[in-house]
Amino acid sequence: MLDRSTHHSGEEALARAKAILPVIAGAAGETEKGRRVTPAVMAALHEARLMRMLIPRSLGGLELDPLDFVKVVEEIASADASTAWCVGQGSGCSFTAAFLDPAIAREVFGPADAVLAWGPSNRNARAVACEGGYRVSGKWVFASGNRNAQWLAGHCSVYEADGSPRLGANGKSVERSFLFRRDVAQIEDVWDVMGLRGTGSDNYSVDNLFVPDAFGFGRDNLPDRRENGLLYRFSVINMYGFAFAAVALGVARQMLADFIELAGRKTPNAGGALLRDSGAIQQQTGTNFAKLEAMRAYLHSTIAQMQEHAATGEEFTVRQRIISRMMSTLVIQSAKEVGEFAYQTAGATAIFTNQAFERRFRDIHAVTQQGQGHVSNFDGAGQMLLGLDAVPRR
Repeated sequence: MLDRSTHHSGEEALARAKAILPVIAGAAGETEKGRRVTPAVMAALHEARLMRMLIPRSLGGLELDPLDFVKVVEEIASADASTAWCVGQGSGCSFTAAFLDPAIAREVFGPADAVLAWGPSNRNARAVACEGGYRVSGKWVFASGNRNAQWLAGHCSVYEADGSPRLGANGKSVERSFLFRRDVAQIEDVWDVMGLRGTGSDNYSVDNLFVPDAFGFGRDNLPDRRENGLLYRFSVINMYGFAFAAVALGVARQMLADFIELAGRKTPNAGGALLRDSGAIQQQTGTNFAKLEAMRAYLHSTIAQMQEHAATGEEFTVRQRIISRMMSTLVIQSAKEVGEFAYQTAGATAIFTNQAFERRFRDIHAVTQQGQGHVSNFDGAGQMLLGLDAVPRR
């Protein structure tokens, strides 16, 4: 059995991730076919405590620094993108523990196999104040990993009992997230998609569900933050950007490694030279390897600089938040380009489902379609650099 103490280093978590890579990779096909991370893989993740990387130590979590966290996610992604995505998404959700009353946090995250999932609202989700809590109604989408979760959360606009919107000191509508058991929600299976099929990112809804006040929290709302560790100076949005960039890196890294192995044994034409003997292939392989290494360095250095800033106790500046989002997007888009090189240059070999490329090609393109990877994120950076007003997400 693994050590259950509350102190763990990033090196230990990374070693545990590497130890279960054969389990994750071996189940990748079943994960995709079943559209959920398999029970065996989830058991391995829980045993290695890799679903607890961002939970506070005070609650039995690992509370890793963000840089250690992304290294683990990238490693998992080299074996299977869907599993890594669910680890990243689930870890971002578990970040919630730092904003909850400790008793509620222990109820939600106390079990060794605890998983919380959520997604954004696609309708006017609302929480109406009532005695002891709120009546929550709404529909939410893209709940990655929910099929292995016990809890869900819904982000809502808050209304008073008379139906009037609750306004904050800034005059804007108050928004809060509310936790509820998965089995009280209506789950809608819509996850028939091209890539990241194993994430099972369903829709879910509730109607007039009573949620006690203690199960509501302000996501990234500083007054609700109960933990003072460096990790919790970051936001959930930060964690998602870092994690999904790491997923893209891990997928592209493995695709490039698989291509290099293929180039040493494949001849494009019968009796011809090996792929690796082509000068053009040699140059392109070197270029793409350098691109991948540069993007990893960019991801790691940006996070390291933010960690140094967080250690001062200061909140992140608007510039830092915009640059962080821009960085995540560039890493994801660049990793996609490396993956495309590996897929295209592998030739017809890459289209077969029994080869190493086809599923990863679909997965890495699915990563680019999520909000953190979309090229529109460069707009805010451009606005800032050109001296215009830019409003970043936390």
